[in-house]
This record gives sequence, structure tokens and C-alpha cells, in this order.
Amino acid sequence: MGFLSKIKEKLGTSSNSDMFEESEQSYVELGSEGPSDTKSKSVVRPFAIEEFEQIKPILDALREGHTIALINIKPLKDKDLIELKRAINKLKKTCDAIEGDIAGFGENWIAAVPKFAYIYRGQKGAKEEPKKAEGMEVAEYDE
Repeated sequence: MGFLSKIKEKLGTSSNSDMFEESEQSYVELGSEGPSDTKSKSVVRPFAIEEFEQIKPILDALREGHTIALINIKPLKDKDLIELKRAINKLKKTCDAIEGDIAGFGENWIAAVPKFAYIYRGQKGAKEEPKKAEGMEVAEYDE
């Protein structure tokens, strides 16, 4: 006697039950257990800075603690480098205050994340030359 047959007997259903036949032939979609809490979810949100004043919504979103900001700095970079430096310094100070992380990727983008995340920067020491194996030397001879 199979496992499902034993369950059917315990439940008092026959082996031809519609419920068991339907579940064996197709997928069953399960609903969520309860109402979803949007405050506990992370949000990846793109921003673009054209002027220094446009940094305030980015800072507010980072302070809320659940927004990962992807910031396009190209418009401000093309317009005014001094304002760009001010904006980046403000972002750095805010990330330090909230114990978040900030890093540039590419020439025109910055990622800023809150405390629960970090930005992967590659393996440390990856730019170093590989060490030679002990006892193995390669010599080049001119012919």
C-alpha cells in the first residue's frame, strides 16, 4: 500500500477522490500566508542628479533604511564638477551616519546602500601578480 493510499484511508476518502486526482495532474497555487508588509522589503531605486538640490530625496530614502539607491551622476558631472563633489561628499557622510556603504561603478553611476547590505568590490589582492610555485623556475634561452 502506497503512502498516499494510507493518507486517503485515514482521511476517509476513496482512491478515486477528485481532490487527489486533480493535485496529481496539475500544479496547485498557494496563496500568501498573511498580508505582506511592504516596510520590511528592500527597494532598489534609480536616481539621477542634475543639480545638487536633487540629492535630498536620495538621502531621505537611504535614511528610511530599506532603499538601495542607484544614482546616475552623469548629468551633474557634465554640468558642474564642484557640485558633483559636494553631492558625493554628502552621500558619503550620510552612508557613514547610517552605517551603510557607497561605491562607484562605471564612470557615471554610484550605488549607496543602507546598513543591511554591502557592496561587493571584488577579491582583495586580485590585482597582485600570482606567486610562483616553490622550486619551479622558468628560464628562457636564446638560440
